[in-house]
Parts: sequence; C-alpha cells; structure tokens
Amino acid sequence: MKYVCLVYSDEKTLQSVSDNECIVYRDALIESGNYVTGQALQPIQTATTVRVRHGKTAITDGPFAETKEQLAGFYLIEAKDLNEAIHLAAKIPPARVGSIEVRPVRELRAE
Repeated sequence: MKYVCLVYSDEKTLQSVSDNECIVYRDALIESGNYVTGQALQPIQTATTVRVRHGKTAITDGPFAETKEQLAGFYLIEAKDLNEAIHLAAKIPPARVGSIEVRPVRELRAE
C-alpha cells in the first residue's frame, strides 16, 4: 500500500537538517524497495493558495493557514501496512525537528 509522508517543520529549524541526510535516507528507501517518489519544497514565501468559490478564482500569496510548522516536502512510500509506514516515517531526518504526517493514499475510482 502507498503512504504519503508529509514533512512539516518551522523553516528556520529545518535548516539544521542537511540535504545530504535526506539524500542518504532517500537512497536507503530506494535500496529497500520502499521509495516511490519525494520532493523538498521551496520556502513558504513562494507559495500561492488558489480557491474557487461560486465559479470565481481567488489567489492569495502564501499558505492557506498561518501555522508554526509549514509543509516542507513529502515522501511517497510503499509499505505493507501503517505500522511499517510509521516505522519508515520515524527515520525521515526532519522528524527530529518537526513532524511527519503519515496518510494512506486513496486511489481514485471512475464512476
């Protein structure tokens, strides 16, 4: 089953985790067969939020909500169950300075 691991952290705190650490962990996930894809995101000031209400599009600079931790990136992994996904998420380097939200992927079904 696929799980997305959403990496949240305060951007200043996240700087204490090197890109190299994340690359090493990604490579370990690839080697174990658990890695599907993943990316780090640009800083929060580059975000744009889009909403459509009553057929009208509204665009706002920045994230949808003001929070202490921002979405910093994601890993899409393959795991046999939630327990394995949590185990893998706990090893994601930014988990030390932020949090990792683990959610199963829901496949879309044509009706």
